[in-house]
Amino acid sequence: MICIKNGRIHTAVSKDVVNGDILIEDGKIKAIGTDLSCEGAEIIDAAGLDVYPGFVEAHCHIGLDGYGIGYEGHDYNEMNDPVTPHLHAVDGINPMDPAVDMAAKAGVTCMATGPGSSNALGGTFAAVKTHGKRVDNMIVKFPVAMKCAFGENPKRCYQKNGITSRMTNAALIREALKKAELYKAKIEAAGDDVSKIPAYDQKSEALIPVLNKEIPLKAHAHQANDIFTAIRIAKEFGLGLTLEHVTEGHLIVDELAKENIPLAVGPTFGHASKFELQYKTWDTPGVLAKAGCQVSIITDAPVTPLHYLPLCAGLAIKAGMDEYDALRAITINPAKHIGIADRVGSIEVGKDADIVIMAGSPFTVEGTVKHVLIDGKEI
Repeated sequence: MICIKNGRIHTAVSKDVVNGDILIEDGKIKAIGTDLSCEGAEIIDAAGLDVYPGFVEAHCHIGLDGYGIGYEGHDYNEMNDPVTPHLHAVDGINPMDPAVDMAAKAGVTCMATGPGSSNALGGTFAAVKTHGKRVDNMIVKFPVAMKCAFGENPKRCYQKNGITSRMTNAALIREALKKAELYKAKIEAAGDDVSKIPAYDQKSEALIPVLNKEIPLKAHAHQANDIFTAIRIAKEFGLGLTLEHVTEGHLIVDELAKENIPLAVGPTFGHASKFELQYKTWDTPGVLAKAGCQVSIITDAPVTPLHYLPLCAGLAIKAGMDEYDALRAITINPAKHIGIADRVGSIEVGKDADIVIMAGSPFTVEGTVKHVLIDGKEI
């Protein structure tokens, strides 16, 4: 049992900052209040410090892209087939990659990590804690979503092998979804008659949870036209959808505000490395949040190092984003985005005790992490 005493508590579900205590037991937040009885508990004195929920990354590739190495650690893009929905992030994640520990020590306690954007359909993401040696013991949710990609990346990666236009890429996604629909229908029609069950199709089987709306499509889309194509295909098949990157989101804010689709914005740090990033700006998260969209800020690590996630929120604040919206964009909103808000993303009774205690603001370079707890254990 641990008791965090006398901290300024930022819950991420209320703008009010609560001065008080947090009691932790069995890895969960047991109580929040003032002058809590902490008999027998280990005390963390947070007087004069700020207490936040552990920060959450909604979209990255950490653990699948070895820190500081090349091909040996490159496991997030399968470059031999543009349609790979059957690939699972958990089969490639290396939890002992140094980038995972660096993120944890910066207060990023949970991340959604998975396949990159080379493929039209890339495979499933996993939500994992950022501390541990065996990924099976770190999983918060798997699968989280099915990665798909629009725009320049599939074209660039497969321009000599079948994808030379956005139209072709979209057609491949539709084809795979339609095959999965037919495969699913045949299985359902067969019932208990084994002789009528279709031959096993690994790719179609992997898409059944998407068709059943158990997990959404996680659509890589920077340009406005690619964003709308992702929405169009999701509507055609009646699928759940989250939008990733949304670089031109500020240019189509009125349209996105109508859709009520979770948006993960970034990576924004750095220069525009390709044409579809030409309108990249730190204004985007704030513009979308002000319009009522559910916005998460993402690093897309390793594109931006994951341990800089709070500083990315700080740059969005500098560009005009409300500070409370920015806090939610790296806590409760990404937790909602990846379907784990029942466990992480805010300081509430019953949730996982993933907590960051800081001297100063996490949004500035002066802010210093003093304590990080994951599942109630200090790392």
